[in-house]
Amino acid sequence: MIFRLNKAKAKLGLAVSAIVLLGASWISMQEAATVKTAPADPRTDKLKLLPGFKADHLYSPSENKQGSWVSMTFDDKGRMITSDQYGFLYRLTLPPLGSGSQPPKVEKLNVPLENGQTTDEAKVGMGYAQGLLYAFNSLYVMVNNRENKDFGKGSGLYRLQDTNGDDQYDKVTLLKSLKGEGEHGPHSIVLSPDKKSLYLMCGNFTDVPKLDAYRLPPVWKEDNLFPAIKDPRGHATDRMAPGGWLSKTDPEGKSWEFIAGGFRNTFDFAFNDAGDIFGYDSDMEWDFGLPWYKPTRICHITSGAEFGWRTAASNWSPTFADCLPAVLNMGQGSPTGVFAGRGSRFPQKYQKAIYAFDWSFGIMYAVHLQPQGSSYKATAEEFISGSPLPLTDGMVGPDGAVYFLTGGRRLESDLYRITYAGTDAVTPATQTPAPTAEHQIRTKLEAFHGEPMANAIETAWPYLNHPDRFVRYAARVAVEHQPVAQWQQKALAETDPIRATYAIIALTHHGDASLRSQMLNTLLKIKLDPLTEEQQLAVLRAIELVFTRTGVAEGADRDKVIAYLNPHYPAKSAVANRYYSKLLITLEAPNVVDRTLALLDKKNEDTGPVGGETVTASSDLILRNPQYGLDIAKMLEKLPPAQQTYYATMLSSAKTGWTPAYYDKYFSWFANAFKYQGGRSYIGFIDKARKLALAHVPKDQFEKYNKLSGADLLTSSGNDIATDYAPKGPGRRWQLENAVAAVDSGKAPNFETGKKLYAAILCSRCHSIQGSGGDIGPDLTQLGTRFSNKDILEAIINPNKAVSDQYASTIFYLKNGQSVVGRLVNEDKVNYSISQNPFAPDQLRKLAKKDVTSKKYSTESVMLPGLINSLNPEELRDLVAYLKSGGNQSNDVYKSGGK
Repeated sequence: MIFRLNKAKAKLGLAVSAIVLLGASWISMQEAATVKTAPADPRTDKLKLLPGFKADHLYSPSENKQGSWVSMTFDDKGRMITSDQYGFLYRLTLPPLGSGSQPPKVEKLNVPLENGQTTDEAKVGMGYAQGLLYAFNSLYVMVNNRENKDFGKGSGLYRLQDTNGDDQYDKVTLLKSLKGEGEHGPHSIVLSPDKKSLYLMCGNFTDVPKLDAYRLPPVWKEDNLFPAIKDPRGHATDRMAPGGWLSKTDPEGKSWEFIAGGFRNTFDFAFNDAGDIFGYDSDMEWDFGLPWYKPTRICHITSGAEFGWRTAASNWSPTFADCLPAVLNMGQGSPTGVFAGRGSRFPQKYQKAIYAFDWSFGIMYAVHLQPQGSSYKATAEEFISGSPLPLTDGMVGPDGAVYFLTGGRRLESDLYRITYAGTDAVTPATQTPAPTAEHQIRTKLEAFHGEPMANAIETAWPYLNHPDRFVRYAARVAVEHQPVAQWQQKALAETDPIRATYAIIALTHHGDASLRSQMLNTLLKIKLDPLTEEQQLAVLRAIELVFTRTGVAEGADRDKVIAYLNPHYPAKSAVANRYYSKLLITLEAPNVVDRTLALLDKKNEDTGPVGGETVTASSDLILRNPQYGLDIAKMLEKLPPAQQTYYATMLSSAKTGWTPAYYDKYFSWFANAFKYQGGRSYIGFIDKARKLALAHVPKDQFEKYNKLSGADLLTSSGNDIATDYAPKGPGRRWQLENAVAAVDSGKAPNFETGKKLYAAILCSRCHSIQGSGGDIGPDLTQLGTRFSNKDILEAIINPNKAVSDQYASTIFYLKNGQSVVGRLVNEDKVNYSISQNPFAPDQLRKLAKKDVTSKKYSTESVMLPGLINSLNPEELRDLVAYLKSGGNQSNDVYKSGGK
């Protein structure tokens, strides 16, 4: 919660917001006049909408004990069909537009457990769907489930049909069984623009089954010389290329084709008016601050596309020449639904938009695409946002309104309808811009994807040096689909530097390892200086691929490659230095250790956010959802130097070239790196790199460098910084009644344990007791003189019950369609000054008043929920007693059993 601070501390005081242990409920009791009156419908009042748009709340599945809905489609009668994430399918007859508060008619679809058998009301005949599509007089269901007692069907694509005309689905056909389930399992289904095929998206925990055809040749590998450090907390350690994938099938599910891969966890996708596919891929939030982190992003998914997801530190850079970049980096979040605005009764700008949902931070983006070469450039604006607003799925209805769902993970679920009542024309947008010349070239080349074809090499080869990256990519994939014997010598003999680069990249995927020397010779003939940086990086990536596919160069080949690379290192840019350091350290080149250590000192290489500029800045997300924003707040308080981390991790594989002075400098870097704050896996990754490096030091020096590098700072697992005290647990999801009973149990609390817990679960970060602790929140020394156990626990467990205007964050709505959330510090005639990071309250952001259209208080508390959920009953009693005692061990609370 946010507290009023001493006016003497106004610079930080009223200026800052803080994620703190204790909420403002007791403040609200004293200042009831300042508490905002509950709106008539808080579910729509919390929504930020663009001018002219209107939101109606239609239905609450959770209030009707129908689960948490995550997917939707419309049938041929205009009825909506939805699925509970862990339960049944439902069919809704929606109220007509303008019918006021009339609720929809909802029926549960009781699909037979087996063909011809009646259903058991307690068991699910069909459901657990993360993708639904009505097409070909059938309901297609993408089940995401491990068979269980409530639902006996596993993950896969199912087709439901009504064979007797009674308006109920009586026939269930499994079209494709899939191995994978959970939030990275099988996801969405979309009808192709020609209405002849189904496209299906699967996350990176879904195995690729044997398919009939492949647009991306199935020769994928990890292909990264960077140390292959797996996630220290065990996430996706056994998941390899191609990661998440997109496929295509016919209505009967007889023929399957692999379309694209390399996603982390794209949940949904849509076709634009030109028939191009756009998906919204996820980030790995545990990698915040690490050099391989990539933000959530909008991807233009072309034929045979590879987007380079690899597990943990092996994750590809978007600059790699053998993958494709994002069209737009969005920022941190949890992507869910995606749909096209086609058919909506909205202004034409929004009819042409692609809508992308962020579940974590409650933002529905309208992504606006502009053709650029054979692909697109894009911008995005907040179309709808709210807190909390866990968006799951949405689409344009037959009536031209947009419908969307919230829920997932068993959260409260709601159905909304968005209509437009503004003054702009809503005439249907019927004209599709003519494809660019590059777009036509790309689609011509993509016709050669899939199988050997006559004239493919002759057609594609000239385009290997095309200026457009997507065209070059399509040309290379076209070549790779042809028998390698037909183009191997052509690749080795190519003299055009760009064509040679991409031809050798293709050959690394399909050629024999015996070609290593010949492939290197072709690449080493290319003069780097005349090339652009992008072209130079492509050559370096090609050399890396020769090494990953055929083995690292040895003997004379090694000497030649080192001689080729050495004069260019260090390079002029940080990204180029990553490429050079990786190759030269792998080759154990002379003097590479000292040159890389010199770069390790360069602070000015760490500029800009990791992964690139994003639509929504990290600081703008913190107060939208404290539960997820806390990690961002910690990271931004002391952001790790990603470029330094890259060099240090790469040096962990260097076996030669070290001196005692170099070792001292290098291992001291690790001890300092542990002071930074990244995502959940940051400390573990740094420790794994540290241990890889320690494996190369002389055995008699191991203990020295182990201590110098910060071993004593870590827990035994190496995943966290050791603290003086951590809750013993086991924790639980505390509810008020149980928490009060535990605290009032009468057992004597322990002062020392309570004091340690006060620090361990962040209380001392923001509050002071007896003059010790943070000064962001008020001093809590006198707390126990005013409030009961129940008062304190209720404020902790239900921080949103009463949010005072005086302590709430403010939402600022901007002219560009975005919104910014922060604590208003002060203002002058020109600017608002706001604080967004409770862990760095003095970092202020200025908003020009001329850019702000309106502002209002957030109805959501910024207090982090669940802070006491790691505590067992005894620990909870100790903590509350310490708070009531005001840090005084002689307080009566320790004499009366904590009551």
